[in-house]
Amino acid sequence: MRRIRSVYLAGPNVHLKEAETLAVRARALCEAAGFTALSPKPDLLTESEPSEAMAREIYAARAARMRQADAGIVDLSPFRGPHCDPDAAFEAGFLAGLGKPVFAYMNVHAEDEAELCARVMAHGYAELDPDGDWRDGEGLLIEDFGLPESLMLWAEARRLFVIVSPDSRSDLTGLQLCLDAVKLYLD
Repeated sequence: MRRIRSVYLAGPNVHLKEAETLAVRARALCEAAGFTALSPKPDLLTESEPSEAMAREIYAARAARMRQADAGIVDLSPFRGPHCDPDAAFEAGFLAGLGKPVFAYMNVHAEDEAELCARVMAHGYAELDPDGDWRDGEGLLIEDFGLPESLMLWAEARRLFVIVSPDSRSDLTGLQLCLDAVKLYLD
C-alpha cells in the first residue's frame, strides 16, 4: 500500500510579498487533509547576503525536502510570461525523478488562458506558419496539444487542475483539489 504522509509544495508563491500568509494557509489545508506540508523555503540559512553560496544553500535545502517528501503538489500557474515558474518545473521533474507522485494545478484569469498555446499567443509570441504550425518569434514550434502546460509537465502530473480565478496568485482551490486527488490516489 502506498503511504503519503508529507507533500512538498512547489510554485511561484515564494516570490510574492504575502508569501508567508499563503504558506500558513497552504499548511493549514494540508494538515486538515491529514498531510504534513514541506515548504521550499529553508528554515535557517548560513549565508546572510544574496550570493552564489546562498543560492547553493537554498538549493540543497529544497532538494533535501523533496527527498523527504512522499509526494509533490506543484503550482504551475503562469509566472512572468505564459509558462510556469522554472523552479516549479524543475521541482516537478526532480520529484518525478525520485519516483514520487506529482499532482499539479494552475490558476489562470480566464478560460481562454487554459491552454499553453493560447497563453503564448496572448503574450504576442505566436504566429501561424504556412504549414499550419504555431511558431514563436524565433521560429520555434509551440506545443499545441490543447494542454494547459508543456506535454512533459502535463503527462507527469497524476492530476493537473486548471482553476479560473480572478485571484490567480493566492487562490488555493487547486491545492485543495490536489490534496483530494492525493487521498484518492491512496485508495
